[in-house]
Amino acid sequence: MRPRVDQVEAAAAKTDAFPREIFTLMGASGLMSLPYAEEFGGAGQPYEIYLQVLEELSSVWMAAGLGISVHTLTCYPVASAGTPEQQAELLPWMLSGETLGAYALSEAQAGSDVASMTTRARRDGSDYLISGTKSWISHAGHADYYTTFARTSDDGGRGISCFIVPADSPGLSFGEPERKMGLHGDTVRQVIYDEVRVPEGRRIGAEGHGMPLALAGLDSGRLGIAAGATGLAQGALDLAAKYAVEREQFGRPIASNQGLAFLIADMAAAVGSARASYLYAARLRDAGRPFGKEAAIAKLIATDAAMKVTTDAVQVLGGAGYTQDFPAERYFREAKVTQIFEGTNQIQRLVIARATLGR
Repeated sequence: MRPRVDQVEAAAAKTDAFPREIFTLMGASGLMSLPYAEEFGGAGQPYEIYLQVLEELSSVWMAAGLGISVHTLTCYPVASAGTPEQQAELLPWMLSGETLGAYALSEAQAGSDVASMTTRARRDGSDYLISGTKSWISHAGHADYYTTFARTSDDGGRGISCFIVPADSPGLSFGEPERKMGLHGDTVRQVIYDEVRVPEGRRIGAEGHGMPLALAGLDSGRLGIAAGATGLAQGALDLAAKYAVEREQFGRPIASNQGLAFLIADMAAAVGSARASYLYAARLRDAGRPFGKEAAIAKLIATDAAMKVTTDAVQVLGGAGYTQDFPAERYFREAKVTQIFEGTNQIQRLVIARATLGR
């Protein structure tokens, strides 16, 4: 991926091209199904291993690491709450490496406040008809299926259900791609449901039990973002350290200046802290222990670290860091959104405070 990332990201910013061939490559390499059971086509790997793969990929191409994280999240409801029949039918397809999923949860007025969503699924015989609009959906228009959360009653957070909606469903359409600051290889659009018919057998879990599924999935998804942000920061650190050793001023490498060397040291400390936080949370998850607070901590620490380290990387490169001749400016642009999606860092602080205070 490394030789292609800058060219593809630049092209995607202008043409809305989506690098599906990269996901085909990762799928053929077995990277699209790592933490799921082998009996359904997964690799049966611990979450800790899966997250280290995300970090490694994201150190080169954040959009690729993010894409795997999103796809893995789309499989979670079926893997954790699907009936044996649903798992046997859907998971081999979802985990085949040939399909790509999208996670349709957020809406324009229902971001952090998921319970206020207005997309509705109403009964029509043995089917549901889904109407509404989802916003900020990665892979929209390119995914093979949409893990969709819709309101089935007005009972607050207990009125939401989860559905698997195939991409070729009549009535499913998409808005124009969002013009984003970065992550151009990650196409983001609205997903529009106009009386989209979904069989009851594609409802995952009991009717009205979608909110717990969404929140449990987001705990794991936050670890994916934490790992990706750590990789992004590591990529920026590697670039800055290499540049500092090679760039000479006043007859010596700029790395020999203690002020800059200490800046590099602080960057390395931030990356190391981020990595430790997500690995600890992953080990709790793998052990079957509660990890929601630790996932929020990891997401907060890792994404704040990514923003700091990428900012400092631009500083280390000086004027060169402000140009597109080096990827420092791309790392910087990509880091910002990690503090926003999968729950803003303000929401992470709320989660951490409530868990710590026992509320």
